[in-house]
Amino acid sequence: SGGYMQRRLFTYEEANSLVPWMQRTFDRLNTSMERLESLRSRLGDLQRERQRQNGTFQQHNEIEQMQAEVERMGDELRGLVDEITEAGIIIRDISRGLVDFPHMREGREVYLCWIGGEESIGFWHDTDRGFMHREPL
Repeated sequence: SGGYMQRRLFTYEEANSLVPWMQRTFDRLNTSMERLESLRSRLGDLQRERQRQNGTFQQHNEIEQMQAEVERMGDELRGLVDEITEAGIIIRDISRGLVDFPHMREGREVYLCWIGGEESIGFWHDTDRGFMHREPL
């Protein structure tokens, strides 16, 4: 997207108020990702079967419908991810719902750190360190 974007900084209150929304969004993401995975593997099975049998019209139809569904779900997933990143939140791990919020702490930029399932944001870490080094606020 266009040009250099000023990095958004979050106050603790701002970041924390987004927790319920993030939990819902990651729940949706992970449900969709699981559905997408099983769709993809079923699609693979169908395609291999079709190659073996030289496929019926009905099989061909089913495969086309599933391909369309896989594409639609892929778009939906990208849309959900974009909603989070466009808010200025950094996604570290989708499956765990692990994110960082840029935040000023004692005059320097750090990350407030949240992981799916936590009721509120309780940790932070330096920008050059990861989740393993997070410290209680």
